[in-house]
Amino acid sequence: MEYRAVLFDLGGVVLGSPLHAIAGYERERGIPAGFVNRVVLSSGSSGAWSRLERGELSLQEFHTAFDAECAAAGQAIDARTLMEKVQMASEPRPLMLEAIRRIRAQGLSTGAITNNWVSDGEGTHELRPNFDAFVESCVTGVRKPDPRIYRIACEGLGIDPGQAVFLDDIGANLKPARALGMTTIKVDDPVVALRELGSVLELELLA
Repeated sequence: MEYRAVLFDLGGVVLGSPLHAIAGYERERGIPAGFVNRVVLSSGSSGAWSRLERGELSLQEFHTAFDAECAAAGQAIDARTLMEKVQMASEPRPLMLEAIRRIRAQGLSTGAITNNWVSDGEGTHELRPNFDAFVESCVTGVRKPDPRIYRIACEGLGIDPGQAVFLDDIGANLKPARALGMTTIKVDDPVVALRELGSVLELELLA
């Protein structure tokens, strides 16, 4: 297989994990583990989290709506504090940035596919120079795992899905990419994931 591009999720892959930040918030507040994720999943595409990531709600509107959804599900949360913790966890992982540099040095393209929201701060701006295509759910109005967002990224890079490797920390986001023909890698431990990616690409990606 001749690969032409590597596509990366951001949070939990190139950046620190929002899932870990949410789990930490739940522990601090005595909220049952996994509660926030269950609310997100059960509310589906019409829920506050999905609407935020499609750019249909401002962050302030989301805070109010998500507080209400969680209350209806049986737990009081403070969505503003929760999202601040998620933002604080979103620091770039140096080993991932170095791997991206090495990938591009070999002539391969890189792309980002991220479910995100409109931020008041710099947001993802500092990461953009690392990628040849930068696909954000809040800009496209389409979020993972909708297959359309993967096609948008491939079109932006001028490749077929079968010419790409895609890394994400959420299995449900990998399934549609795999169905389109991409090679997929689930990121639990970044070092392990980069070893697997290096093996696929036949490149040394770790210092």
